Amino acid sequence: MNGVELFLLGRTLMKIGEEAMPTEGIGDHSTGVRTVLIVVSDLREHPDSSVGEIAKRTGLPQSAVSAAVARLREAGSVVTMTDPGDRRRLLVRRAPEVSERVAQVRSTSIEDALGASLGTDDPERIREIVDALESLARCLSPTRSTRRPG
Repeated sequence: MNGVELFLLGRTLMKIGEEAMPTEGIGDHSTGVRTVLIVVSDLREHPDSSVGEIAKRTGLPQSAVSAAVARLREAGSVVTMTDPGDRRRLLVRRAPEVSERVAQVRSTSIEDALGASLGTDDPERIREIVDALESLARCLSPTRSTRRPG
C-alpha cells in the first residue's frame, strides 16, 4: 500500500462512518458531519480553545468552526465559557458529561453501513472487517500515546 491508497482508504472509511451515524432528530444543519468531527478531534487534544484557535489548527474557515461548535453545544457535546484572560473570547471544551445524543452516536453500530459498502450481508465477513478495524484503531487511535519510553 502506498500513501495515495492509504489516503483513499481513509476517505472511504470516513464515508462509511458518516453513513453509520444516526441523523434522526438532529434537524437540518449547514455544518457537515466531517467538520463537526474535525472540531471534536481537535478539542480532544486542545481543550479550552477559542474558535479562532481551532480554525487555525484545523485549516477550517472560522465560520465553519463556529457553526460546528454551535451544533455540538446544542447536542450537549461541548460547553463554552468566557476566556478569563480576554472576556471577549469564548473558550470551548468537551462537555464533562456525555449527553444523550453523544451516547446514541457512540452506541450506534457500523455493521449495516459497512455491509452496504462491502456489498454483503454475510455476518462473518462483516465481523472479520470490524475486527480488523478495531485492531487498527487500537494501534492508531488519536488518543493513544505515540511516545516511546527511552
